[in-house]
Formats: sequence, structure tokens, C-alpha cells
Amino acid sequence: MSRSSTTPMPSGPVRSSTERRGILFIISAPSGTGKTTLCKQLVANIPGLWHSVSYTTRTPRPGEEHGREYYFTDDTTFQAMIDRHEFVEWARVYGHLYGTPRRMVADKIEQGIDVLLEIDVQGALQVKKKFDDAVSIFILPPSMTVLRQRLLNRASDSSEEIQRRLQKVKEEVWSYREYAYIVRNDDLTRSLQDLESIFLGERLKTKRLNMAWIENNFILDDEAKPGDRKDLP
Repeated sequence: MSRSSTTPMPSGPVRSSTERRGILFIISAPSGTGKTTLCKQLVANIPGLWHSVSYTTRTPRPGEEHGREYYFTDDTTFQAMIDRHEFVEWARVYGHLYGTPRRMVADKIEQGIDVLLEIDVQGALQVKKKFDDAVSIFILPPSMTVLRQRLLNRASDSSEEIQRRLQKVKEEVWSYREYAYIVRNDDLTRSLQDLESIFLGERLKTKRLNMAWIENNFILDDEAKPGDRKDLP
């Protein structure tokens, strides 16, 4: 698959001592797993979480809107965006182009807003190379039998397309070791609870904390100036 070259992220404005850098969350899952429903619910339930909207050259499905599910565009416009290095990652999937807008993602992270990327395995592996501290989650269906029935019930793809998607699932599952978390979506409510615990737990990890805020409030003396920290025993 063709890929865009690595493009450095902008440094952005300096954050105050009470702010933290946003976390990049990556969610991948086979078609029909329920990831879109879960992602929408996560954004609704968790404050400070922004769902990134990708660009694609495929046509909208019934009920989809430009700027909500995707930014729908044509091949010529998409290629021009590739040439201007406007994507964090991009790929051709099932004959259509998909890409994650670089500027939007970088700006949100610099503003201290957590970002949710809902992308395929190819894109996830590329993004992880550029964001070392990204949190990756792979969602699995209960079984291939259940997934096949879900795709048939959706009635949005031809039988040939469904077969291609099922074959791709078998290929993508081999990449599960590249993800930090695995969530099995056999019950929507329980899966959502599992995902929420991951998102909220990651925010509390020591490496995510703003060390300047901790030092200013708990280590430095009231009279000490920033940078004049006393030696600790």
C-alpha cells in the first residue's frame, strides 16, 4: 500500500503549568464490529475527547454526512493534499483513499485535548511510528460467524464485498500484538465500560502528569523561585 512520508508535528504554543498534552488514542476494528457506535458513545461520555474525522474518496453511505462521518472528496483533491503533506497517514483501502488530517490532530493534542483516531490497522501502525506515546486499542467481534451475520444484516455491501472484508479480517487479526489493549465487543454496554476505563486510566498514568504543576504545588517552597528547587533527601 502507498503511504505518505513522515512529516514532523508542529511544536505549538507553550502550555501553562496546569495543562497537559493531549493523548492520542487509536481504535482499530474490522468492519461490522461496532467500533463506530462505540467511538461515538465514548466522545459523548468522556469530556475533553475529540473524534478525528478522516478524509475519504468513497461515496457516502445512506445516513452519512460530510464532515460528520468523513470529509468526502475526490481523488484529485485527495492527491493534492498528499502532495502538500496534509495527512498524518493515508492509504488505499478497498479501492478508496482514506487519510487522517495532520493539522487538526496536532493542534488538538497541543491544546491538551485527547484525540480519538478510528482507523484501520495499516494507518494505526503508521501513526504509532510518529506518536510513540499513542494508546492503541483493537476491538474484536465475538466470532467470525457473528461478524459475517452483522455484515449481511447491514445490507450496505455486495456479497463479494462482504467476502473481501471477511478475508481482510483474518489478515488484520494477526496484527493484534501491535496493540496495547484488546476489547471483545460481544456486549455493547460492557465493551463501552471497558473502553472508558482504558481512556480514563491512561489519563492518570504518571507519565501523563504535568511535572511542573506537581513541583510548583508540592515540592517547591512557597518562597522558592521556579528552578530553585531544594535538594530532596
